[in-house]
Amino acid sequence: MMATNLAIDDELLEEALSISGFKTKKDTVNHALREFVDRRKQLEIVELFGKLDPDADYNYKKARKH
Repeated sequence: MMATNLAIDDELLEEALSISGFKTKKDTVNHALREFVDRRKQLEIVELFGKLDPDADYNYKKARKH
């Protein structure tokens, strides 16, 4: 982990802290960053929908677990 000094909007941080229920600003910021990264990754996946060719050999019935 890297130690970083940031100028963060105090009101925004306090609101995030209140909404999150976390006890520390550090936990709140780390969680917010994780949510940001996860959301961006989801958007990248969504952009792929309809762009990839389906696998003609895929058997969904065989892949089901009984």
